[in-house]
Amino acid sequence: QVQLVESGGGLVQAGGSLRLYCAASGIHFTILAMGWYRQAPGKQRDLVATINSGGSTNYADSVKGRFTISRDNAKNTVYLQMNSLKPEDTGVYYCLFSVSGLEYWGKGTLVTVSS
Repeated sequence: QVQLVESGGGLVQAGGSLRLYCAASGIHFTILAMGWYRQAPGKQRDLVATINSGGSTNYADSVKGRFTISRDNAKNTVYLQMNSLKPEDTGVYYCLFSVSGLEYWGKGTLVTVSS
């Protein structure tokens, strides 16, 4: 059974940093793409960043230059380094793994940025 577990969320002041982790278990095929999405209160879930199997990355305009996504294929883990956090970065962050045409989501980790 595939399971994704996120960690690293929490409360931080504006301008601070957090590092999110998402580790997958039960996956026995190559993970094609990994990504982070976030859902602010009362809003839809939006893309934050993705990274494919070749290491190419894609970021939402709102986080470019502040967030960095990376992956460790040996550990089936994706990371999101978040710097210069802003109150508008507040939300539940979800990781997504794309494997052989299937998508798997984590349950989310809450990030709260205070002003």
